[in-house]
Amino acid sequence: MSVIAFIPARGGSKSIPGKNIKNFCGKPLIYWNLLALEKSELIDEVVVATDSEKIFKKVEEFNFSKVKLYKRSAENAQDHSTSEAIMLEYINYAKLASSDIFMLVQATSPFTRTEDFNNGLKLMNKHDTVFSCAKIKRFIWDKEGIPLNYDHNNRPRRQDFDGTFMENGAFCISSVSDIINHNNRISGNIGICEMAEYTFVEIDEVEDWIMAEQLFMKNHASEYKFNFNKIKLFLSDVDGVLTDAGMYYTENGDEFKKFSTYDGMGFQLLQKTGVKVGILTTEDRELNKRRAKKLGLDFDFHGAKDKLQIVKNLCIKENITLDEVAYIGDDVNCFSLLTHVGIAACPNNAVDKIKAIPNIIQLNKNGGDGVVREFIELILK
Repeated sequence: MSVIAFIPARGGSKSIPGKNIKNFCGKPLIYWNLLALEKSELIDEVVVATDSEKIFKKVEEFNFSKVKLYKRSAENAQDHSTSEAIMLEYINYAKLASSDIFMLVQATSPFTRTEDFNNGLKLMNKHDTVFSCAKIKRFIWDKEGIPLNYDHNNRPRRQDFDGTFMENGAFCISSVSDIINHNNRISGNIGICEMAEYTFVEIDEVEDWIMAEQLFMKNHASEYKFNFNKIKLFLSDVDGVLTDAGMYYTENGDEFKKFSTYDGMGFQLLQKTGVKVGILTTEDRELNKRRAKKLGLDFDFHGAKDKLQIVKNLCIKENITLDEVAYIGDDVNCFSLLTHVGIAACPNNAVDKIKAIPNIIQLNKNGGDGVVREFIELILK
């Protein structure tokens, strides 16, 4: 008997475009479930079923040992496609044994920890189906004005109220045989795996996303490895980060670049919190120097060939460590520094070698489009 975790990851989300690989707390949304599943000793294989080349490529970048990719059919990648349809498609494709355990996992529920998955699987010893729920202590009514989960004539205090179990969409576990026989993820003797109350939030709309990021950062400190409170120095590359990496020339040969004013304001917001800010660029050009002067940066290094050594020297001068430095870069000349600082980030359009740095924060915006401001706002949260 094998245990297969299965994540459907369609590329065509309407409410939040690109949702499954949109950056959530510094990593693509799907990453957090894959990380938790990878760490489970009870799970043999993790399958991501997608119709999207972007999702396919992004998941490959994680390099998780248990993860396999499956190109789902176009027929089962429509708005109306059901989870059961894609589950059965893969079961038939992979010729899974009827005794295999099949765990449906939803990327839109990023709060699930390894122990939650393990707890659900252990409950399968006594049940045919196990799914995750959050117990909510809310008083629920139907549209006719009838209370569904309490007696309004004897309204309990919240602390005395048992609450109501609500599906949180994190996972559902069944045997392959039951899924085939019932054409349904739920059948037979049903068990509930309780998760923390805040996990009832599923990311379906933009408002859910905002709430979910705050809840994740508050409750998942061990998984969310970025301690922004320690940062005392914030540094940025210029070309490809503060700019779009374009080199623009007039008929007379004059060079100009496009900077984002949002990034400039971001530097100021950080400075107000006591964090020192600066830029490092391998170029030695007057227009970069003028931009740095206008922004009122604490530091600006031009013609910086060895960025890591420059920052090491700066840390000695400022009496801080590299672990207290945040840096954002996009290309191979930033690699050494990005792999040594406390918190590293890159734009969405950074080169693959930079994106592959372990624990780097991959931001949503491209260079020149306010990506430095995006990173700074993540720190300020």
